[in-house]
Parts: sequence; C-alpha cells; structure tokens
Amino acid sequence: MDPRRGEVLRIFERYLVEIVEAYELCPWARSARVGGELAVEVVWGKPSDDTWVSAAKSVLAAPKTRVAMVIAPELDAAPSELRALRDRVAARLPAAGVAEFHPAGVLDSATPARLVPFLRRSPDPLLQLVPFAVLDAVRAPQLVADRAQQAQILVGGGEPPKPAVADRIAAANHARVAPSLPELTARLDAIAADRDTSYARVGVSTRLRRR
Repeated sequence: MDPRRGEVLRIFERYLVEIVEAYELCPWARSARVGGELAVEVVWGKPSDDTWVSAAKSVLAAPKTRVAMVIAPELDAAPSELRALRDRVAARLPAAGVAEFHPAGVLDSATPARLVPFLRRSPDPLLQLVPFAVLDAVRAPQLVADRAQQAQILVGGGEPPKPAVADRIAAANHARVAPSLPELTARLDAIAADRDTSYARVGVSTRLRRR
C-alpha cells in the first residue's frame, strides 16, 4: 500500500474509533467497521466535483457497504467551501445521504446544535455517505423523517424541515458528550498532532485551514 494512503487510513481510523465510536456519535460506525461494511476512498490534491462523485460512487458500489467515506487529506478548503461541495455532490447522488466533516470544527457547547461542528472535527476534510436504504432500515419509529431530513441529521446535525427531529438527535449527542468535553478535546488534539507529524514524514501536504 502507498505509505501516504496507509497513514491517511490510520489517522482516520483513530478518529473513527477514539471519537465517533467511543462517544457513540453514529449508530452505524462500529458495526460497519467490524462487519466489513465500511468503505473508504482517498482523493488527493484539490479534487474536482467529478472526482468526488466518482470516488463516492466507487465506495458506495463496494460489496456490503453501509457507510462510505471519501477523504481529501490535501484539500485546503474552508468549512463553507466543503459544505457547498457537499451540496453539489449530494445533488448528483440521489440514493445516499451525504454529510461533511471538517478539521475546523470549533467547540461551542452552548446548545446541542452549536456542538455539532465540533463533533464532526475529523482529522481531514471528508464526506460521509450512507445509502438511503440503510437510513430507512435503522430509523426509529419515533424519529420518522423524510430523506431530505435524514441526509441532514447524520451524526445529529443539520437543519432539517422538522426542527423537533434534529433537536432530539442533537440533544442526545450533547447530553452524552458534554460531561467529557475536556477529554474529547484532548483526544481530537492528539489525533491532529499525529496527523501533522505522520503526514510530513510520508509526504502528504499538511496545509490545512483549521478555522
């Protein structure tokens, strides 16, 4: 394996296991990883929309995929730019919910909604893709939401048409992690430091907007 790709995947797995799984931020994360149902692709440089879409289709088409990730470790993009990219990619992938994760998530625990970007503070910019068939199968009866909503409430975030649904998801995550924010922050900082050091060693660009 290309050592650059190997380091990207290693750093991503740290975030997945130490943050997403440890704090139960995603209902599919651990089962998908352990069951071989997580598909990950890495795209280099500043990928075009076509490159993102092609990579997304590739991982979504992988056998058994329940959760797919497309990671862009060298992408120098502000959070607003990644959100705009997410919207463009989602428009071309009508069968999957798409959520963006960015290293610049700022800690603001004043409300559940304000905490969401911090919980999505991945080591690299990435898009998470979950087939709507999976979302339909796991949604709880008391959290009925249409597909537009589901695409927005991945990891408890977004602003779907029915605020009560998003509020309920975000509130659950907020209550779960609020008592452990210092520990969570330290873990995220450690992963970011590991990223910068290891990427410099193997030749991955470490230019990244963490703001």
